[in-house]
Formats: sequence, C-alpha cells, structure tokens
Amino acid sequence: MSTTPTLNGQVIGQAHYATRALLDRAVAPLGLSFGQAIALNVLADGAVEQARLVHRITSTLKTDEQAVHEVIAHLVDATLVRVDDGTAEPQVRLTDAGHATRRRVGAAVADITTRLYGDIPTDEASVAAQVLTLVTQRANAELAALPA
Repeated sequence: MSTTPTLNGQVIGQAHYATRALLDRAVAPLGLSFGQAIALNVLADGAVEQARLVHRITSTLKTDEQAVHEVIAHLVDATLVRVDDGTAEPQVRLTDAGHATRRRVGAAVADITTRLYGDIPTDEASVAAQVLTLVTQRANAELAALPA
C-alpha cells in the first residue's frame, strides 16, 4: 500500500529546507550566506533603491530590517556591491566582482534546479507552482493582518 503525502506545511517545509541546504552548501565556498545570495539575485538586473532592496528581502525571507542591513554591509565589505548615496534615495548596485559572483550563484541555482525539478512533468510542476503560490499569498495575507 502506497502512502501519498498530504500537502501541508511540514511537507512544504521539508522541501524548502532540503533545497536550501543544497544552496547553502553551494554558496558557502563563495563566502556567501543565503540572504546575501538573495540580495545579489535581486540586484542582477541593475541598481535598486536601498529601501526597496531592504523591503524585498525582509518580505521574502520574513526577517527584520536590521538583518538585511547587515547583509548589505557584508556585501559592501566584500566589494560585491556598492551603495551610491548621491541621489535622494541611496542606490545599491553590483560591482564587477558582484556580477561575477552572482553569475556563479545563478549557475549553482540552475544546476540544483535541473537536478531536483528537471524530470518533473511540466503540467505537474505548473500545478505545484500554482498551489504553492496560492499558499504563499494566503500566508502573507494572514501575516499582514497580524499586529506588528
């Protein structure tokens, strides 16, 4: 008798943490944390207002602003990003070294994605993505409704 897992937070969480562990191991040799890899990815398409970058990462990782400012400071110290504060709102952008590192992170993510998702039929992957997006939207709505 086959046991089909029930879709719930535990199953979703196990998939997330197993995948995250692979990514953590892939970016560790680059001297990066998961949050730093996320920040580099957000900056891949060009400069981002610092406040927008902070909001994007806090909302994605469900972390506080101080932690994100520490991520940015580490990336600045590692010369992977720079903060241009010559405008009304400081802009964060990748340096040449940051672009190179982001490409390495992107290659690692692509490799992990191919290994884990590559043989899943497209229609099944699409349904899974729709369900997980709906769960994320509902959880985010509940979080937004909670007192700070």
